[in-house]
Amino acid sequence: MPNAPQTRSTTSKSSDPGLTKEGRARMTVEDGVTLLMRDHRTVEDLFKAYEDAKSNARRKAEIYRTIASELRVHMQLEEEIFYPASREFVDEQDTVNEAEVEHASAKDLMAQLDGMSPDDPYYDAKVKVLQEMIDHHVEEEESEYFPEVRRSAMDLKAVGDQMATRKSELTGQTEKAPRAH
Repeated sequence: MPNAPQTRSTTSKSSDPGLTKEGRARMTVEDGVTLLMRDHRTVEDLFKAYEDAKSNARRKAEIYRTIASELRVHMQLEEEIFYPASREFVDEQDTVNEAEVEHASAKDLMAQLDGMSPDDPYYDAKVKVLQEMIDHHVEEEESEYFPEVRRSAMDLKAVGDQMATRKSELTGQTEKAPRAH
């Protein structure tokens, strides 16, 4: 995004006739880093709920599906919008490269989990490893990457608006996906 504006976007949020009032309100609330950090808290809470489900395999499977859905949307937002937009504003490109590699590893593990039964003896272990991977990823982003981006000239508000719009599209696709009977 070398030619992206470095000031707050003045584009009208209400020009999209398909965007609900709630969607427009959500778009105007957060900058990109805040939106991503909110997602981090949501996933942390879901992992805690998974741990609290103890031996209830059905409940654990439901919670894992929600975790996976949240992570897939979050990673797509970062990969499509946040990482490309922030690359020019971070000193160490390895920071972004490592984040992308961490995403790939998490996706691999989620693909394994997606094909497993919650009764599988390795199911809980794989969810725990996924949690540890995500905890590590979040710690690096929040302690190193995000502060550097916040100190930069990157237009976090415009990026946040883009991500909020894309998130609405992605979660709308998820909600409208046909269900198996």
